[in-house]
Amino acid sequence: MSKTILITGATDGLGKEVARRLAAQDWKVLLHGRNPEKGQSVLSELQKATGNTSLQYFNADLSSLADVLRLAEEVQGSQERLDILVNNAGIGPRTPDSKRSLSVDGVELFFAVNYLAGYLLTRELLPLILHSTPARIINVSSIAQAPVNFADVMLEQDYSDGLAYRQSKLAQILHANDLAEQHAASELTVNSLHPATLMSTKMVQDSTALPASMTTVDDGAEALEYLITAAALENTTGCYFDEKEMATPDAQANDPDARKQLRALSESLITAALK
Repeated sequence: MSKTILITGATDGLGKEVARRLAAQDWKVLLHGRNPEKGQSVLSELQKATGNTSLQYFNADLSSLADVLRLAEEVQGSQERLDILVNNAGIGPRTPDSKRSLSVDGVELFFAVNYLAGYLLTRELLPLILHSTPARIINVSSIAQAPVNFADVMLEQDYSDGLAYRQSKLAQILHANDLAEQHAASELTVNSLHPATLMSTKMVQDSTALPASMTTVDDGAEALEYLITAAALENTTGCYFDEKEMATPDAQANDPDARKQLRALSESLITAALK
């Protein structure tokens, strides 16, 4: 039986390449993007390239929690199982002097898109994922990490795109470790990953705040595919990987108080946005 995987941010870069690889192996790949025309174009492209007709496209703007909730409802309503969830979609630093931006829900934009959207999507899809165990959740994070500043999570006092990005990426690792601990007795594994450094993605190439690309999308795809498929990792959970190797994230990632605080903050932000 082929496995079903949902990859957010699957219409470009890393997400698209991993979707292509898995589609070629007859996986049922659920592609997510935020531009419906581009999404349908990528869907057709991958179907033609792989001969896999079981691919599906789902549209949602992850800067809107209402859109994230709708995405989860559409996936739950159309799928009998979900073996793998990859929270891959994200935004990167734009320019060295970019101004702080907010999501439609009033949340600092990097925190909203890179972290909070994945938190809500995972929360809502968890019953379907647990029904499908053994299953895996993978948060595509980064080696660029900064502790979550609970005194100023929205970075009103000290803002830069780089800091906002790094904080959101460590939040993803905190989330993965928290989920792994909560579901340690189940057949669900939850891990986070730095796929490769400065891949040749549109996010990196369009940024003036980042150095030039150092690795390729293929490099990152190889690492992410490994976390998705490797039989050797079937019992590995609550870990952070730098490419294919286990690594040590920022110390806050293993702080149980920080994980609890982040979970409470996330629930509070979601409640306020969706009331």
